Amino acid sequence: MDTLRLILLILHILGYAALIGGLLVQMGPGEKKVNGAMRDGVGLAFLTGLALVGVLEAGDGDVNHAKVGVKLAIGLVLLILVMANTRKEKIPNGLWAGLLLLSIANVCVAVLWSPVHA
Repeated sequence: MDTLRLILLILHILGYAALIGGLLVQMGPGEKKVNGAMRDGVGLAFLTGLALVGVLEAGDGDVNHAKVGVKLAIGLVLLILVMANTRKEKIPNGLWAGLLLLSIANVCVAVLWSPVHA
């Protein structure tokens, strides 16, 4: 079960890396759009996040349901916004910035809302 959890965690991280990378590649002037990396990355991150919670719930470890709820809410908003704008030729700069901020916020929740072990 621990091997499955680690594989899902790696895929989850790669999903967010693809999402953020797809956003950052468009940084600077010019039109922004939802690209394949963003679409595939948010889908992978969302699905593996759900699977991770299932694996954690099935195991005997503690699950921080408040953290999971916050990450689920942010992830769902990201998924909906990316998928709703996938076929559009361009997206507003404000939406692009919002997607980037939400993506980084979700990573920050994951890292900073963890217990510190000495």
